[in-house]
Amino acid sequence: MRLHRRTAAMLAAGTVLAAAFYVLNEPVFGQAGDASVDAARPLTEREKDLLHDAEKLLTRSCMASHGFKMWTFPRRPIPEDRDFPYVIDDVRWASRHGYGRDIQARRDQLRTSDPNRRYFDDLPPEQQRRALDALHGSRSARRLEVTAPNGLTVGRIDDGCVAQAQKDLYGDLNVWFRVTTVTDALNGIRQRQVIADADFTGAAKRWSTCMRKKGFDYADPYEARTAFLAPGKATPKEGEIRAAVAEAGCATSSGLSATARSLDQKYGERLRRAYSGEERTRLRLELDGLARARSVVAAE
Repeated sequence: MRLHRRTAAMLAAGTVLAAAFYVLNEPVFGQAGDASVDAARPLTEREKDLLHDAEKLLTRSCMASHGFKMWTFPRRPIPEDRDFPYVIDDVRWASRHGYGRDIQARRDQLRTSDPNRRYFDDLPPEQQRRALDALHGSRSARRLEVTAPNGLTVGRIDDGCVAQAQKDLYGDLNVWFRVTTVTDALNGIRQRQVIADADFTGAAKRWSTCMRKKGFDYADPYEARTAFLAPGKATPKEGEIRAAVAEAGCATSSGLSATARSLDQKYGERLRRAYSGEERTRLRLELDGLARARSVVAAE
């Protein structure tokens, strides 16, 4: 099913970390206590923002100590940017953004206007190399490697300002890198499991039938959004919104949205149980880092 390819593309886009100075900083934010992490509540969105902001501020301070400038960005620079991994099911959002071409254009504009990009590009070649080494670590530094649950081996250098900022917030960089690599990979695994489930494919067929009745001949939501978001497409905004609103309506009436949510929860719980140690350790490190993060942000 073509949705499999979409999920693979999402994974690739979500897990590639730019080995460059001008990373556009990027999808939950309580007070850490002595209670067992097993019983702890998840981070709130504000807490996730806090950890993000603190890490970027620490990185910026470190880069300044090496003689380089750095600008920080919020975790969610476009608040209305949302991910619909299976099907758009929010009619109100669809009626405003269609399949999100307007948001995609704003992402592109942010990348183009990124002051970090302009600053790095204006540095002489030797200074660019020094800036990259300062940010990500030098090639002579120790390399950490972790094999993720999807079988991919992910590596990073344990030196540089990004690494130092994470050490300052979370303590043991080896442990932080391991648990984040493992837990971050679970999203893509879960989504592939959902899409491969017979209940999902059955609901997707009903969705397709509903869409045809509304004048849209798409086999699945992947095909629908590709028709509007593929490079070079120039479909009028009105047509994009009309199709997206139809998709959201059919997502509800066909049961695809409810089926996807149920399967996502089922497979998510299985994966969390299978990797409960990593999940608990990550949450503990994040909760422990909140107080340090507050101090960093308050000092700004």
